[in-house]
Amino acid sequence: MNSTMLQYTLRSADVFAKNFIIVLLGILITSINGVFVFTFFRSSIFYNDPRYILYINLVINDTLMVCITVVLFVMSYVWQNFPVPFCITLLIIASATHKNTPLTLAGMAVERYIAICKPLHHSQICTVCRTYILISLIWIVGVIPGLADLIVLLIARPFNIFTKVTFCSAAMLYNTPYHEEQSKAMNGLYSSAVWVILLFTYCRVLVTARKATIDKFSATKTQNTILLHGIQLMLCMLSYITPVIDKIYAPLIPADRTKLVFLNYLLTNLVPRLLSPLIYGVRDKHFLKHMKGLFSCILHKVVPTKHYQLNTFG
Repeated sequence: MNSTMLQYTLRSADVFAKNFIIVLLGILITSINGVFVFTFFRSSIFYNDPRYILYINLVINDTLMVCITVVLFVMSYVWQNFPVPFCITLLIIASATHKNTPLTLAGMAVERYIAICKPLHHSQICTVCRTYILISLIWIVGVIPGLADLIVLLIARPFNIFTKVTFCSAAMLYNTPYHEEQSKAMNGLYSSAVWVILLFTYCRVLVTARKATIDKFSATKTQNTILLHGIQLMLCMLSYITPVIDKIYAPLIPADRTKLVFLNYLLTNLVPRLLSPLIYGVRDKHFLKHMKGLFSCILHKVVPTKHYQLNTFG
């Protein structure tokens, strides 16, 4: 009995530690992204610039994805019997935000390509209105795989599945051969399209930078930006290998399967979302300048108040 109690205590401590780390990282990522979003809406220099509008869409999208996936991770321990309609809703949102990240990075690369290679037409092509239309198209395209999974589920399973409960995981709910093939096709299509766009824009900017008719400093900076988009894309695409790792290694170490799932989710989903906004946002001098100004204003408002209180009561 003592041995059983010890195992239960160790397992409870392990579960608490995993969920604490995941929730803490989720709060950290949300807080950092919240600073960027707050800074964005504090100045018209950002929300009237297509480049920053696309960037803040990326930040908001990743924040939503982190919140949904953290909820799903915690609920997998706390509440394992999800109502199927609620589970499907969360999975569709998680799938859409997952697909939106590379699509937004591709849109940001195209905007930079137009700014360097077609500078005279940039203001006519990359308007605020068209940027919002592009973001709407990104969300529409991003939600298609999740809706496709739902349609396949409706075809392959009886309709009364929506009255049942399930362990809320895409691997558990969407477990037909059709889902597996559809997932492979969609992931391949999305990743291929995004990589082609990034390579095309980078090569075009590289060729244009060799010409003396443009600002070479701006072109070099744009090349570096597109390279950073490629790094961000590689980080974000780590999540594509999550199910592959689970499928290959989980049967080999069944006793440590929960540890594998935890590390897999941590390294391929959360860490890239922590690094992604920092790579682009902190590097941008305008964002950095306005964030410093924002914190300076907050400090100037707080410090005089404290001095006044000390002088009054001291």
